[in-house]
Amino acid sequence: MPDSDLQLLRDIIDACLESRGGEVSARLRAAELGETYLVLNSAGRHRFLELLANEYDVNNDAVDQVIARRQKATDPVECKELTLQLRNLLEPPRSKLFRQFNELQEGVKFLVDMRAELISLAEKDPALKALDQDVYRLLESWFDVGFLDLRRITWNSSAALLEKFTEYEAVHAIRSWDDLKNRLTDDRRCYAYFHPRMPDEPLIFVEIALVKGISTNIHALLDEDAPDHDPEKADTAIFYSISNCQRGLAGVSFGNFLIKRVVGDLASSLPNIKTYSTLSPLPGFMQWLRTNVSELDMNDDEAVVIGRILDPDFEAADLRDLITNSGDESGKPATLLKSSLVRFCIQYLYVAKKEQRAYDPVAHFHLSNGARIERINWAADLSSKGLQQSAGLMVNYLYHLPDIEKNHEAYQGQGEISTSPAVRKKLVIPKKKIALN
Repeated sequence: MPDSDLQLLRDIIDACLESRGGEVSARLRAAELGETYLVLNSAGRHRFLELLANEYDVNNDAVDQVIARRQKATDPVECKELTLQLRNLLEPPRSKLFRQFNELQEGVKFLVDMRAELISLAEKDPALKALDQDVYRLLESWFDVGFLDLRRITWNSSAALLEKFTEYEAVHAIRSWDDLKNRLTDDRRCYAYFHPRMPDEPLIFVEIALVKGISTNIHALLDEDAPDHDPEKADTAIFYSISNCQRGLAGVSFGNFLIKRVVGDLASSLPNIKTYSTLSPLPGFMQWLRTNVSELDMNDDEAVVIGRILDPDFEAADLRDLITNSGDESGKPATLLKSSLVRFCIQYLYVAKKEQRAYDPVAHFHLSNGARIERINWAADLSSKGLQQSAGLMVNYLYHLPDIEKNHEAYQGQGEISTSPAVRKKLVIPKKKIALN
């Protein structure tokens, strides 16, 4: 981007911040600024963001001057005025610019998309991290779960929305038109959260199967040839996929009411549902196992079979054969593998923490929403992705309604993780400290 164009952007930003011509004119200029950004190439956008980061940050000299005056002030009225002045100075000018986008029809979506690019750029350019945090804090205040709309997605939803459902499904990819239809049949429920300022852009998709008993295998749950069940005869709702659709909202917590709102809708429409559980992946388990294998307690036979599956040349197909006993009639390696991996998985979920929070991102999400670790499921996901991420293991997180608030508060406050008696019985605290990566 030539310097002359950069100066033009600077002039538009200044005009927006000064509200020249009134609020309406400021919003028009904000729209012009957004349109300009969208037509820039990647290098131009990077330079635009650097302009915001470097020239529209907090004025540190002005802050220091007010602090010095505040420290010397003795009059209570003057102290309050200086405190207010300091508070205003600590907000960077660019934040006012960002708020103007909230008034534009596509302004909130623009900021969400801009932050998606900003996240990637900030990983390589530390100067942009403060700018990213400014946008993040603003979006966090706008996207409180109380502001969001919850809608049920059905086969009769718009083609555009169904296309986005297929595109954004991040846990278990939708393989075909029949697969999509299967996930929207009568014994399934799909919900999406929307923001009023982004009415056509889903934020989160939540997929649920209505079944009898807690499901332990994702292949059986997604089997297109399985007969449909009467939802009024089901007793359990299985949350099997929760997909975040907007990368620009990464890190924005939707609070522990995200699941509760869906549960509330299910409870009112299907009072026969008494159990609410997930069937969840373990996205970081195998990587954690590779890092910590030398620190984990195991006997010689277990060490051999664990070393075998961690060999770089041992492929997903080989692991699948081992798990299913293909080529070994004794079944001993599979039995050893199962007992050791389930034990290590419980340690991974319960012991591996980062700042008193579960290291596994899916575990953290459900535990912070008030669930407990209910069961570890063997050979639950034998897809290539499932084998590579978690050696085919999946987890049931149980939402026991009377305990949700208690579990949530214990986890958020003290980092305490609630588990079922069966999981707790298998928990073995490792003798050595476990690493996180």
